[in-house]
Amino acid sequence: MRQNNAGMAKQVTTMKIIGVTGGIGSGKSTVSRTLRDLGAAVVDADVLAKSVTTAGGKAFDELVEYFGKDIIGENGELDRAKLASIAFGDKVKLHALNCITHKHITEKIYDTVEILKNTGKWDIIVIDAPIPVEKGFLDLADEVWVVSAERETRIKRVMERSGFSYGEVSDRMDSQLREDEYLKLADEVLYNNGSIEEMEQTVVRLFLQKKQEWQRTDG
Repeated sequence: MRQNNAGMAKQVTTMKIIGVTGGIGSGKSTVSRTLRDLGAAVVDADVLAKSVTTAGGKAFDELVEYFGKDIIGENGELDRAKLASIAFGDKVKLHALNCITHKHITEKIYDTVEILKNTGKWDIIVIDAPIPVEKGFLDLADEVWVVSAERETRIKRVMERSGFSYGEVSDRMDSQLREDEYLKLADEVLYNNGSIEEMEQTVVRLFLQKKQEWQRTDG
C-alpha cells in the first residue's frame, strides 16, 4: 500500500500538518499508520517521549530527581510500569510527570517538524499525540483529526494489548481529556468502533477528500 500510494501526498502543492489525537484505545495509531502508508511523514509523540526519558535523555534526571531513584530499574533505565503506577494514582504527581516530559517532547516535535520541512520531501506531516497541548501540537497543526470510540470498546482494546486490568485502563482514560474536550478541538472526527480495516478505509476516504480540497484551495 505504501509504495502504490506514496505519490498521492506529493500532489499537494502546499505542505499541510495534520494533528491526530484521541484518548487511549481510540485507534489514533491506526490512523497515523494509514496516513504514513499514504505518503505522510509521521511524528509520534509517544516515540519522542521514550527518547527523552531514556537514561541520558533530557527528562530522565528531572524525573529521577522528582520521583526518586526507585523508578530506575535494574538495567539503569526507567521502570516505566512503576512510574506509571505512581503517577496515575496521584493527580499532583501526574501533573508533575506531564510538566517534566512535555517541555522536552515539545522541543523534539518542533525540531523534527523543522527537519522534515527542510528536506523538501514531505507535503504532509502528521503529529500523533495523545495529549493535544497548545504548544507543539495545536499551534503547528493546520487541521486536528480526533479519533473517537466508545469507552467500553477502548477499554477492551487496551486490556487485550497491554494486559492491564479494567481499573488500570479506566484510570489512565480518566487522566486524559474527556471525550467532549477532544471533540471540541476537532476539525474532523473519525469514529472507530469497528474493525481496523474499516478505520483504514475511512482514513483513505478522508485523505483523498482533503487532498482534493487542499488542491483547490492552493490553486
